[in-house]
Amino acid sequence: MLSRNTRIKTHRTVILSVVLYGCETWSLNLREELRLRVFEKRVFGGIFGFERDEVKGEWRKLRNEELNDLYCSPNIVRVIKSRIMRRVGHVACMGERRGVYRVLVGKPAGKRPLGRPRRRWEDNIKMDLQEVVCGVMDWIELVQVRDRWWALVSAVMNLRVPYNAGNLLTSCKPVSFSRRTVLHGVSK
Repeated sequence: MLSRNTRIKTHRTVILSVVLYGCETWSLNLREELRLRVFEKRVFGGIFGFERDEVKGEWRKLRNEELNDLYCSPNIVRVIKSRIMRRVGHVACMGERRGVYRVLVGKPAGKRPLGRPRRRWEDNIKMDLQEVVCGVMDWIELVQVRDRWWALVSAVMNLRVPYNAGNLLTSCKPVSFSRRTVLHGVSK
């Protein structure tokens, strides 16, 4: 039987690496987000197991809130969204001549199929920005100011979005984060 710390390290290094491979290019819908959260909770259930109820003396499964408290890291959907935002920052800084940039901001030619349009990568980016900034902003212009963009990426990564995130991003005073803080959520 592996210790709990070994199982957590295995989860972070092996399982998350495989599951999140290429997630920077995904366009998640709500159903896929739910399925990822269910997968994550099942893995946590396997890592942390059961707990003995002291009042009844019976073994019981841990609830989702208890699993979140034990793991102490952002959920898998937040990790995916922050990686998407990092990738968007890199692509938007590439310039208009690069093919990746044209695919990101371009409109496809021709007739579209019948029915509701599928959610695009850019639509997800705008929805994630509205979730954090609480307003409509031109995200391509926001990317050009690196300090503010990195503050936004770290705000997307956090489980709790600061109430004044919009003020933080629109203020004139640049905010800087160390690369370690942005990538791992740990300050020195």
